[in-house]
Amino acid sequence: MSDDLRLEAESRTEFGKGAARRIRRDKKVPAVMYGHGTDPVHITLPGHQTLLALRTANAVLTIVLDGKEQLALAKQVQRDPIKGDVEHVDLVLVRKGEKVTVEVVVEVTGEAGPDSVVVVEQNHVSLEVEATNIPESVQVSVEGLTAGSQITVADLVLPAGATPTGEPTDLVVNITHPQAEEPAEAPEAAEGTAAAEGSAE
Repeated sequence: MSDDLRLEAESRTEFGKGAARRIRRDKKVPAVMYGHGTDPVHITLPGHQTLLALRTANAVLTIVLDGKEQLALAKQVQRDPIKGDVEHVDLVLVRKGEKVTVEVVVEVTGEAGPDSVVVVEQNHVSLEVEATNIPESVQVSVEGLTAGSQITVADLVLPAGATPTGEPTDLVVNITHPQAEEPAEAPEAAEGTAAAEGSAE
């Protein structure tokens, strides 16, 4: 496990907006861990390290609390809409080998054939994968594909052990023809219309 994803946590007993503001003033992040039938555990995390760790989507974090290490996946992250700082994190406990359902970004590679437009219908796909083997992205190659080609969930090339949760027929990427632009109104016609309107007044 990368040291970048290892966070030293502290237990917290203060709750509410006032307590959360005090925690953030101390450059820390309020968080809660839950899962596996355990009661929620309220903790604080180091602010800067947490921000760096959460740059990786679906990162499995090693949370160290009272000397005990636990693996956790960030389920929900609240950020400051202006600064982008992490304000609160919901963490779900996971175990090695355990399956989790996550949203993974779709990354289109290659160039489609001439006179075609690539339309990404789904920016993310839902996968069931091992918690410690979550892919950063699902790559979809459109190299040489012609207009009319379609890539569905069933066509995705996934890492070993990953299973899509969507319908096999769900459209992910669509290769279409360029839309023809509507011809602009000719200047002479526009002037003639204006003159006719003027004479009618």
